[in-house]
Amino acid sequence: MNNNVYLDHNATTTTKPAVARAVAESLERTGNPSSAHAPGRLARQAVEEARESVAALLGAEPGGVVFTSGGTEANNLALMGCARSAVISSVEHDSVLASAPEAPRIPVDGAGVADVAALEDLLASAPEPILVSVMLANNETGVIQPVAEIAERARRHGALTHCDAVQAAGKIPIDMASLGVDLLSVSAHKIGGPPGAGALVVGEGVDIGPRALGGGQERGLRGGTLNVPGITGLGVAARLAVDGLDDFAALAGLRQKLEDRIRALAPPVNFFGTGAERLPNTSCFALPGLMGDTQVIALDLAGVAVSAGSACSSGKIKASHVLKAMGAGDEEAACAIRVSLGWPSTESDVGRFVEAWGELAARGASQATEPAA
Repeated sequence: MNNNVYLDHNATTTTKPAVARAVAESLERTGNPSSAHAPGRLARQAVEEARESVAALLGAEPGGVVFTSGGTEANNLALMGCARSAVISSVEHDSVLASAPEAPRIPVDGAGVADVAALEDLLASAPEPILVSVMLANNETGVIQPVAEIAERARRHGALTHCDAVQAAGKIPIDMASLGVDLLSVSAHKIGGPPGAGALVVGEGVDIGPRALGGGQERGLRGGTLNVPGITGLGVAARLAVDGLDDFAALAGLRQKLEDRIRALAPPVNFFGTGAERLPNTSCFALPGLMGDTQVIALDLAGVAVSAGSACSSGKIKASHVLKAMGAGDEEAACAIRVSLGWPSTESDVGRFVEAWGELAARGASQATEPAA
């Protein structure tokens, strides 16, 4: 029996059983959705049903859903396929930062919330049409951005808005029309779906160019044979995510218990983003003098999986650009870890984490007070 505790759901959450069954059943069928014969039509039907489910999760139109290999490709397609210069927030995911490395950065305050007044200044001084890219919720801190206000400001200046909603989807309600954004990215493996599937939702009248050329699939924006099993799994996960929003919101109580117990064990601990609205499942904190990589390794040996930041850096652990943008120094940022709960998380999981982390913090404090040899 596996007694390990997994608390890194922002990296990848547990695949839901109904999703796994749907993917397995899809793999047993043969048919290219671009083919006109009966097996091809069945594959196309599965793709279109998934498209409708993804649109329903996001409050979008099914015709705007373009399937991709995941959130990174969706973000790349949005920023690199849009013939506009970009303005991005300073706490964006690496896939956005790398897509627009020279883009001006919108600063954030100490809680990690984008400075809308600073964005206004950037838009007012822009010499050409702009694409503003701001994530809905941060993958490291869980901080939720004022995307609707940002999109409204952008619209006043003739700018388009892209929203990376990869971490927010399935955790908080999303309505693309209410947000007022023109492009929105999601990923299957963050909502209980399979890795290797995602989508970019393209608003009506928004023109972007393809990044992958081929047979004209996905409105000519993403050539290549569609990943029908992955897309099917994404569709099932999207349907389940709609039904599970209330349960996910309830994780806020479990997170609060975790944070209260950590504060009681180590009062100097600093929790990031608590001054802003956060996702209900995410806690990011640092204990001075206890390095994040040390914590991740020690907790892993104790059977508890957490992260020292984003899991999208080829396994490298480095000081978080997100925390530094929020005003943390290099040393404090290097001491941070992220605990992210998921749909299977229990109070027992939190108890196991707190126990293991408390022992680690106590050892660290003891070593810090020992006289030098």
